[in-house]
Amino acid sequence: MIRIDGTFHDRAEIDARGEAFLAASGITDPRLSVAVCLTDTIDWLAAFFAIRRLGASILPLLPGTPLATARKLALEAGCHRLFHGGTTGETLSEPDAQSRTGHLLQMSSGTTGAAKCVARSWADIDLELADYVSFFREPQEMTPVIACPTTHSYGLICGLLVGLKRGRVPHVVNTTNPKHLIKVLRETERPILYSSPAMLHTLARLMPAEEKVHAIMTSGTLLPESWFATIRSRTERFYQQYGCSEAGCVAINDNLAHAADMGRILPRFSLAEDGTPTRPVEIVLNGQTRIETKDLGYRRADGMLVFVSRLDDTVNVSGLNVYPGDVEDAAMAAEAVTDAVAFRVPDPFAGERVALVYSANRLVPPAELRERLIAVLQPHQVPMHLVQVDEVPRQANGKISRRGIAHRFLAGEFDHQKEYAS
Repeated sequence: MIRIDGTFHDRAEIDARGEAFLAASGITDPRLSVAVCLTDTIDWLAAFFAIRRLGASILPLLPGTPLATARKLALEAGCHRLFHGGTTGETLSEPDAQSRTGHLLQMSSGTTGAAKCVARSWADIDLELADYVSFFREPQEMTPVIACPTTHSYGLICGLLVGLKRGRVPHVVNTTNPKHLIKVLRETERPILYSSPAMLHTLARLMPAEEKVHAIMTSGTLLPESWFATIRSRTERFYQQYGCSEAGCVAINDNLAHAADMGRILPRFSLAEDGTPTRPVEIVLNGQTRIETKDLGYRRADGMLVFVSRLDDTVNVSGLNVYPGDVEDAAMAAEAVTDAVAFRVPDPFAGERVALVYSANRLVPPAELRERLIAVLQPHQVPMHLVQVDEVPRQANGKISRRGIAHRFLAGEFDHQKEYAS
């Protein structure tokens, strides 16, 4: 049973819809890789379960993806068929003896480079589900409220499939209206909310001071300290999970007290090296395969995995490392600053220097903010360039592309009238 925007759909109905999709689309060969972009959530989920039962492979695409973009992604993922908006498919290629069977195909976020296709077998996802449920037991009697795309692994696997494996009835909420989501949470018994950091932050700011959500799960990006404090004040139980496209969920924190504390490693993984606070290392996972996450962190003596930075985001200033999160937290601690993103730019003397794009609820002159940062940061951490913008560019899930922002900055797309350069 799945509830979608208030309507319940039982397994028999979902299976019947799925079989109708297979029959109408002509999908019978488990060697097929199929890209699916459907508007209605029930149609998408029915197609997903049917293709999984068949043992074929599927690339979920976010509803509303333009046809040209969907075709491009499908070709990059090596899909043989594209279904965009219905059961009339577009043939892209034909499977052969080397074609893989039984995979969930996902395009990486591309926040630090070009997006790539990651293929995970259904068997690997089954292992993730078993690991997740046995390791993270507290939400066993909670109702998953999934206010994020079920075409993404966070909503699909950790929200929907985990909820079904626990025997719960997941509630999928297709809304960008935080007030409606608050209403849904009020009407749900013991909800655990899966949503984007941006939505969680907006939700927390709109909720009455005396009201709290039963449980919240965050994932996908390191919460800015001000966002973290606001969200934590509006939930009874605050969880965080950490993972990557290649491995799924890797760690879970069942009592989130610090934004950088990703959680404890799930049993199916081990760390290649622990690292230390003064010598963080790349988080490398040993499981069925070796996975290099490109994330920098360390494991504390109590077992907590702590995130420091993306390797690609670290700024090397004359041989000294600057982690963007440290600069961002310092900036957002300043009065009136609402959001901030630090990134690297070339420098003829230091090799690289830090730049900062920030937003505020009033005009905060860059020189004023820079003086504040000089007082709390080491000299090599202080941004060389500061630019105030109306809104810091973030993706819908709250993630940022530092590479993209740096490109826009260097191309002069931001308002340089608000810039200070030393």
